[in-house]
Amino acid sequence: MEVSQLTTFFPPSIRHPSANPLPALPAFSICKNRLRSLRRKSYCSASSRDTLLAGGGEAAVVSAGKKEEEQGDLKSWMHKHGLPPCKVVLREKPSHNDTHKPIHYVAASEDLQAGDVAFSVPNSLVVTLERVLGNETIAELLTTNKLSELACLALYLMYEKKQGKKSFWYPYIRELDRQRGRGQLAVESPLLWSDSELAYLTGSPTKAEVLQRAEGIKREYNELDTVWFMAGSLFQQYPYDIPTEAFSYEIFKQAFVAVQSCVVHLQKVSLARRFALVPLGPPLLAYRSNCKAMLTAVGDAVELVVDRPYKAGDPIVVWCGPQPNSKLLLNYGFIDEDNSYDRLVVEAALNTEDPQYQDKRMVAQRNGKLSIQVFHVYAGKEREAVLDMLPYMRLGYVSDPSEMQSVISSQGPVCPVSSCMERAVLEQLADYFMTRLAGYPTTLAEDESMLADDNLNPKKRVATQLVRLEKRMLHACLQATNDFIDQLPDHSVSPCPAPHAPLLK
Repeated sequence: MEVSQLTTFFPPSIRHPSANPLPALPAFSICKNRLRSLRRKSYCSASSRDTLLAGGGEAAVVSAGKKEEEQGDLKSWMHKHGLPPCKVVLREKPSHNDTHKPIHYVAASEDLQAGDVAFSVPNSLVVTLERVLGNETIAELLTTNKLSELACLALYLMYEKKQGKKSFWYPYIRELDRQRGRGQLAVESPLLWSDSELAYLTGSPTKAEVLQRAEGIKREYNELDTVWFMAGSLFQQYPYDIPTEAFSYEIFKQAFVAVQSCVVHLQKVSLARRFALVPLGPPLLAYRSNCKAMLTAVGDAVELVVDRPYKAGDPIVVWCGPQPNSKLLLNYGFIDEDNSYDRLVVEAALNTEDPQYQDKRMVAQRNGKLSIQVFHVYAGKEREAVLDMLPYMRLGYVSDPSEMQSVISSQGPVCPVSSCMERAVLEQLADYFMTRLAGYPTTLAEDESMLADDNLNPKKRVATQLVRLEKRMLHACLQATNDFIDQLPDHSVSPCPAPHAPLLK
């Protein structure tokens, strides 16, 4: 399904015409009765009267806006149901796509100082597994490793969406539909991109991460009925088919991505409350990596204490956690150019065909490394990352048994280093960085040229921002490696042969 065709992230309000409320029966009786009465598949359409249809144009946007004004906005609904006076307002800005409704965001309603409480949302307005599943077997659901908190929350909101305006959460679900599974900063998660749009990420490890995450969502979809069976007392209020009968995979994936884009990880709370959906939280709040303000559980509420001054009307920002840009794009659809947590991964592995593999593995473990070791290359610290890799790489190059015994008896990551070994190690690293750079279809200069185009497709823009940052780190690693090669005392020495060199990927 093309992203342009996706018009909602939760299924529309559809009630099966033959459905009748179920009597209050034990959970397993309910399951059996439902299995006997399974109806034909009735997959939900991806469109909804509550969400602007693709191609609706400006008139449709205006019409939808007037309708929403008549129904009241999210904040008004929250005040009606217990939100105390706060220091924020909801504002809007245009979407990247003119046929979509403008995007709401949370802004300061007055001047704020660092330490001010911007808002405090009572727990009665927060969606958590504790609220969804009550005292049922939450831990059992999660320890099966088949279902995540996000899948359970998505399923709950999908069933609530079927209730339409009868649902208590209708105003919140309508707001999530408006956001279309993307934060206000950029675009939809690549999980919802077409194959041609995913090609923008060619060369980046993020492309494989997207496909892997999509496979994980598919596996969770196939396990959705587990929740339905295990939480029968909850779902008896929904007279619909079991999840995989009621919802197609595409609809579930859209709902999952919407929840992923706005879920908050609360600290120092019970397992059932650690993942929360907080109205006025993301995606209405903008994420920023250099911000330290976080949504925090305080008593019977979740509150936001700002970490910086704001003028009235300024957008409120929160910390997104120590996530690299690849995760920011995958989870929230944006790139932070000033992200101090941005990093690349280099995976090195001792060669299992090496006759001295077990000895090398023991030495590596003694020095806090593994036989398959992940090295993180942080932006601006590429030289340090290369220095961190060198002892591990040198260990892999040791071939003489007597030298290996010397390494085993030594303290610390000490390996005999000859000029030819050091050249071989550094040239392997240089070749590795050049190979990764060659995997991108564009150069850094071409990326810069594309990003200078104000009319660049938004998805291509964020993808190009990501690969440009990755290439900068790889170029810096290559430069550091070449600098070390230049510092070798004897440039006439050829690199040592390495039949069992470490593997890099």
